[in-house]
Parts: sequence; C-alpha cells; structure tokens
Amino acid sequence: MTIVPSGSPQALTPATAYFRDALPKRPLRLGGRTSHLARAYARRVIDTLTSVVPGLRVEYVPITTSADRYKGDLSELGGKGLFMKEIDKALMVGEIDAAVHCMKDVPGDVPLPKGLVFAAYMQRDDVHDAVVFPEGSKYSSIEELPTGARIGTSAVRRKAQLLRWRPDLNVQRFRGNVIPRLTRLDEDREVDALVLARGGLAAVGMDHRISQVVAMEKMCPAIGAGVVGVQCRKADEGIVELLQMIDHAETRTHILAERTMLHALQGHCNSPIAGHCHTTQDGQLSLIGMVFSRDGATFAYAHEWDTPDHAHELGAYVAATLTRKNARSIIAGTRLHQRP
Repeated sequence: MTIVPSGSPQALTPATAYFRDALPKRPLRLGGRTSHLARAYARRVIDTLTSVVPGLRVEYVPITTSADRYKGDLSELGGKGLFMKEIDKALMVGEIDAAVHCMKDVPGDVPLPKGLVFAAYMQRDDVHDAVVFPEGSKYSSIEELPTGARIGTSAVRRKAQLLRWRPDLNVQRFRGNVIPRLTRLDEDREVDALVLARGGLAAVGMDHRISQVVAMEKMCPAIGAGVVGVQCRKADEGIVELLQMIDHAETRTHILAERTMLHALQGHCNSPIAGHCHTTQDGQLSLIGMVFSRDGATFAYAHEWDTPDHAHELGAYVAATLTRKNARSIIAGTRLHQRP
C-alpha cells in the first residue's frame, strides 16, 4: 500500500511509519456502489483514513450491483443482499481490499460471506426520515396532503409506517438513487412527495430540499440506518488493523444490539422491521424494535434498556419480546405478498 509522506522520514507520524511496513506497497482499493451517495460515503471513509494515517493512498473502485441494474421490486430477485453481491465477490477474489456498505442494506437473514469482517463502523449520521416535495409544491408536510395523495418510497418499512400514520394516502414504490429520484420527482411528477433518509440527502448536498423531518415517534428508522460499515478480509491483518483505527466504538455497540435483534427475528427484504439503539444520557443502551404488516394495521413494539456491555443480550431480549407479541406471524404474512 502506497504511503507518500511529506518531508523527511523522521517526519513520519507513528501511524504512518507503522502502516508503511504493515501494508502492501500499493494504494488501498476501496470498493463500493456507483451512486452519488455511495461515493460520498467512500469519500468520508477515505478522508478519515488519511487523517489518521497521513500520506496514505486510497483509490475508489465503483462497482455496479445487481440491485442497481434491476429497476423492479427487489424481492423478486432476492432482496437487499443484491446491493452487496458483486462487491462481496470483488472483495473475496482480491479485486478490492475493502468495501463500503450502508448497514441498512446488509440483510439479517443471510450469513456474511466466510472470511469477511466489518472492521470499522463510522460514527452514525442522522437517522430521521425526511419528506421532499416537488419544486413549486404548495405542500410542506405530510399532514397537509389531501386524501389519496401519492407518496413515493422504496422501503416497505416506510410504507407500513406511513399507512399507519395516514391510511388515506396512496404509497407507491419509487426506487432509485437519491439524485435520480429527486429529478423524477421534479420533472415527471409521478408522486406528490418522497420520503428519504435525512442523512443521505445531507451526504449528497441535497438537505436544502427537505421540507419536513419526520419524528421518530411517527417513523422508526431501519436497522443500521445512518451507519457506514467498512468490510475487509479477516486474513488481511494489516488492513484490519488500519480500519480498526477509524472504528467508532459506540456505533459498533449500537449496531451489535440492532443486528442481533434483526438476526433473531430472521427478517427478510420484504419485512417491515424497524429498530434503533442509542445511548441515553445516563449511559444506558436504549433499543426500540418494531415489526409491521405491510399496511401498518398490525404491529408489534418493544422497548428495553441495558448496559453497554450487554448489547448482544439486549438485542436478543427485544427480539424475544417481539416474538412473544406475534412478530414472527407478522413477518410470515409479509412473505405471502411480493408486491402490493
């Protein structure tokens, strides 16, 4: 891995000197999706790496995934794991050294490829959902929309919660990357509003388009929302060590609780499952878990607390509580409906 220091060898920082000998003598190849958002997340990872290891050379390798190519309902092809398939393969065969993933797109019912590990989680971004209206719209909030108004979203989780909030709305599947979706919203007027991730809009410089930030009481985020994970081969000890230097410990704890819950529920790509873990002011872990029917009419809810050293136990306990509240039957019901 190439490290280009400034000045004399004596000016090397300890981290730069260490990784100069611990890593291959070429640039680090960081892989990820081709979207504006994926590139923004990769830039954040690269900037953080070079801030802790000055002179480190990193190149981004954009990879088009099956989910990017397919414009229909992802459940017809196998779900969210398709955002990772080609990237995982590139990592496993050595075409890239590390990969950037949005943790909300990492499925809970499919094991991670053998030999790969998430060595770093970046500090979590804002997890709220936001509402965007077409340019020139007379509306500025969900509450203002008339009965039958068309709301676009690609997430079954959002659809379920929108219909629970406003069952009179017409929620339509509206897939695509952030910038193309905004263009379609303005030019084609297929829908009256979009619901998107606030953090994603901010990452691509589109936060000025936000008209309404939805309270978490109205819309619980996806498991892993707002978190960028960096994956590598477990056998590449130098790269694992490098990535561990940018790992955000609190975010890792939160992800452990959330994904333990998701794994225990065995949620699939069609499951409207929501969950969010955070640290309270008194240092406790707070974990909310919710499972919905596709129309939001039936749901299970659980909210529990524990200490940060019991994140795994907290996730398992919340999943068990949801299971007692009929969550598995709700999830099984969503498997019967591929498209609304």
